[in-house]
Amino acid sequence: MLELSILGFLAEEPLHGYELKERIKALSGHVRPVSDGALYPAINRLLAAGLLDQHSEEGASAAPRRVLSLTAKGRAELLERLRNPKQAEITDQVRFNTVLAFLRHLDDPAAQAAVLRRRLDFLGTPASFFYRDGEPVRAEDAGDLFRQGVLRVARATGQAELAWLREAIGVLEAGA
Repeated sequence: MLELSILGFLAEEPLHGYELKERIKALSGHVRPVSDGALYPAINRLLAAGLLDQHSEEGASAAPRRVLSLTAKGRAELLERLRNPKQAEITDQVRFNTVLAFLRHLDDPAAQAAVLRRRLDFLGTPASFFYRDGEPVRAEDAGDLFRQGVLRVARATGQAELAWLREAIGVLEAGA
């Protein structure tokens, strides 16, 4: 997720590390905050792999800033990751939101729709946060005000996402 966020934001424009960290934090920081101890090693891995380039620029005060940009190899890697997201990037809401945030960089509407279809298929599988006798517990059967709240909010969110996914797939397939 972190590497995908780095590649995605740098596909939009070159950024220095602090700006990049703030954008990643805005995308998913309240749920999964990014630390310098995770960000900078990830940047270094991407630099070593030739996916990023860096140069120094004068800073606002006195210290030079390290500005990062995406290489052609980095752009190809981003597009491949968007075209074929890992299963966890489809099933995990925060990871899927990261894919969704950058899916516009994939120029092929059919490929975009295929990613959305994978999420739609996943959401079509009955699931719950709570199970009884191996079966998903519905909100109406939770027997607990607070678990009922978790399940009702999840159902409403899921219904909204399903509606949007169907709509977006329709738009993409109509334009393809």
